[in-house]
Amino acid sequence: MRPIGRIVSLIAAGAMALGMTACSSGGGDTNAASGDAGATQSGESAGGAASGETIYLVSKGFQHRFWQAVKEGAMQAGEEFGYKVEFIGPANEQAITEQLQQLQTALDTKPAAIGFAALDSEAAAPILEQIKAANIPVVAFDSGVESDIPVTTVQTDNKAAAAEAAKHLAELVGHKGKVALVCHDDTSQTGKDRCAGYQEYMAENEPDIELLDPQIGGEVGVAADVAKSILTANPDVVGIGATNEASAIGTMQGVTESGNAGKVQMVGIDSGKAQLESVRSGVQAGAVTQAPVKMGYETVKAAIAAIKGEELPKIIDSGFAWYDKTNMDDPDIKANLYE
Repeated sequence: MRPIGRIVSLIAAGAMALGMTACSSGGGDTNAASGDAGATQSGESAGGAASGETIYLVSKGFQHRFWQAVKEGAMQAGEEFGYKVEFIGPANEQAITEQLQQLQTALDTKPAAIGFAALDSEAAAPILEQIKAANIPVVAFDSGVESDIPVTTVQTDNKAAAAEAAKHLAELVGHKGKVALVCHDDTSQTGKDRCAGYQEYMAENEPDIELLDPQIGGEVGVAADVAKSILTANPDVVGIGATNEASAIGTMQGVTESGNAGKVQMVGIDSGKAQLESVRSGVQAGAVTQAPVKMGYETVKAAIAAIKGEELPKIIDSGFAWYDKTNMDDPDIKANLYE
């Protein structure tokens, strides 16, 4: 588990450090309390822009509460440090072409910096080269890209987060039996790393667990159908893991609709209202939460440092933690559980 607590003190320290010295790249708020649940794929902006400069963030979308929480952190940093922040994303996490068009639009506006959460870690390479040629710094967030152009990547350690989920799933099934995995995609670095994290943990630590080949279900309806197909073909499955909010919600639906609620252990990653309710009710055993507000905050903070020509670490780890109904009301955990 990567600690994600000390929320208020960290953000206060971060604001003071950047505001006074303009050279810090650590610390951020993880409180995801007051987002605009009605956000769409169109851009949203905030910030007084005292510097007269704009930071453009191209996310993976607004359809999941996770991205609204990332936006909250980004907007907060823009307000605090006097930069205008534009935050956009495609209609869903399969809309790679739309996201690339939005990245091109971001470049065309000639912002001071660009943040980019890649849906496809390779497809954006030509536009990233154009951004580099325009001397606009790029900060990757959530997903890395297969390029050395981003000055840093703000992300959860996705392999470690998935391994944490896999560890708990193994404990829940008694370290034996057949286990399935529903991954949200196999194109983003996040999707690849989370699938790999599950597979590597089970291969290295659980000789008596048979992990089935991962299936892809990045949207709720697709994941529900995938889960039902898995359980029909493998009625002896004792546990299922899912790698993001949508895949977890869909997997829960599939487990429930197939009559397997309470029979098959299920764990997820991220939170959101549906997952939180299912954990409280016992349909889902638990999940690994990220720190999405901190991720957005640190992305803008890193972009400001890059604008100023400051050196940044290759990776800024935004943290993760396991939660279930025994600890989800603990202050350090609850602050990262968005609805």
